[in-house]
Amino acid sequence: MNDIPPNEVGRRLREIRAWRGQSLSAVAGLAGISFGYLGRLERGEQALSNRATLEALARALRVAPEEFYPAAGQAGSHADSNESAHAGVIAIERALDVYELGEDPDGPVRDWHAIAADQKHLADLLQRADYAEQARVVPLLLAELHTVYARSPEHRQDALLGLITCYASAMWVTKRLAGRGLPLLAAKAAQECAAALESPAWMGFTTWLRGDATGGLSRPEQYRRAVRCIDELSPHLEDVEVLQTSGMLHLSAALASAVQGDRPTADTHLNEAAALASRMDTETGTFGRMWFGAPNVGIWRACIGMEFGDGAKVAEQAREVKVHSIPSKARQAEFYMEVGRALLTDPTKRDQGVQVLLRAEHLAPQRVHADVFAREAVADVLRASRRDAGGRELRGLAWRLGIAPELAPNN
Repeated sequence: MNDIPPNEVGRRLREIRAWRGQSLSAVAGLAGISFGYLGRLERGEQALSNRATLEALARALRVAPEEFYPAAGQAGSHADSNESAHAGVIAIERALDVYELGEDPDGPVRDWHAIAADQKHLADLLQRADYAEQARVVPLLLAELHTVYARSPEHRQDALLGLITCYASAMWVTKRLAGRGLPLLAAKAAQECAAALESPAWMGFTTWLRGDATGGLSRPEQYRRAVRCIDELSPHLEDVEVLQTSGMLHLSAALASAVQGDRPTADTHLNEAAALASRMDTETGTFGRMWFGAPNVGIWRACIGMEFGDGAKVAEQAREVKVHSIPSKARQAEFYMEVGRALLTDPTKRDQGVQVLLRAEHLAPQRVHADVFAREAVADVLRASRRDAGGRELRGLAWRLGIAPELAPNN
């Protein structure tokens, strides 16, 4: 029985290091990890399990963290939809280049009701993390919304709100499937629209969005922007929309702190977010579809716990999270990915971990297939068990994630 070949991250590490002409010891030193650990990562003998290591390696090799992410169209049975999404990224890139706020694209535009219906459709796609369909819809909507903004003063505010949603979608699609600076372009365009709205809540939202887009490039800068915006929003916390945005910025600051290894500061911001959530009249807020509230704080605690290597403890704490109060299937899937990865760290709970990851995949398959840490965790279990643990279901999940594609699910 042949061993499973090195995973995608290990292969990319080796390729990029060879391209840079750097030795194992040089890259390990620059990344602040051991020579042996880097060698095991490259050979696929150890999983990459946190953002801190991934981003340190990206800095050492002078590439973006997204260089280690799964390529669009790579994952097994969902390759067709991901390839379609990748094609759509080209159209998004063109839209980010062509359209400027206030300039009329000089193209046809439908009745506002038809445009509003497509915006509602896009909102649904965002909650399912359907990147392929988002990539098809967004460029067309961007053209029409820019046209409406330039030509129709009566719909200008609605157009700005629609543009923020479109640019947020463009950010997440390009972040998961392309990188190459496109997420930053989308986030900055959203910030320009928020500035035109002159709304503290939307300015906070787009600051949070930018942190999500570019945090991997500079966690200190993500933290600085989040804290600065929190301070700017503090006089407006009686507005429930501002409160929700401020809470999400605390969560962004917590993650930035965690990736830098600062647990006390991460805990402080998590606790601040929890305190803001306790002031809400509802369990889950709806502003910006960020779903801020106590359940979302619980999801971020799980994510940050995994960053600190808490492993199975994360799954135990996650029992208290009321994840189903969040209407977004994508957000629920992200929660189950964290819990599934946590369970996979305990050999006695690996079957349970596989089931939880399958649950995440059922909710938002494209989101799971694009996640580097889910792929790493599954590849690690396969390698450690020589294909035995989890049986057919684990092999099937691995195949759909693009791991060892020569292993069909029925082998």
